Amino acid sequence: MKYLILIRHGKSSWDEPVHDSLRQLTTKGIQNSIKIAHQTTHLIYPKTEIWSSFASRAVQTAKLFVETWNLPIDSIQIKKELYTFDGYQLEEIVKSISNNCENAILFGHNNAITDFVNKFGDIFIDNVPTSGFVSLTFDSNSWSSITKGKTNAILVPRDY
Repeated sequence: MKYLILIRHGKSSWDEPVHDSLRQLTTKGIQNSIKIAHQTTHLIYPKTEIWSSFASRAVQTAKLFVETWNLPIDSIQIKKELYTFDGYQLEEIVKSISNNCENAILFGHNNAITDFVNKFGDIFIDNVPTSGFVSLTFDSNSWSSITKGKTNAILVPRDY
């Protein structure tokens, strides 16, 4: 059994004159990320791989969640390839996770996350919003052979 959580980074500002990967979270993005992190503490398994895109907003989001979950910040692994907006690329990343890992949490970007959860989950989601949290379970012993899984939880800021 493989357990995957995908979390879209918190709301960031388009007003800053910086490269997309350097955009920071807004106050609302920080608040919503903490709110969802508090709501999901009971869904986190102890032995979990935590990966984040290198984009500032994704790393900030990952740190907020991990701190709220009382996990060490250094448990976050920065993965350059998670800076993707493409669902097929995200699929390749997920399928590359070591089979020794049963539980993985990935912090990334849309449209990749929405496309992935709609392809591999059993509940259609129109759009995973910023700070959105989706957990999936796959009846597989191998990440590379995952197929349609079960969507276990969908948490989004507007619901709290």
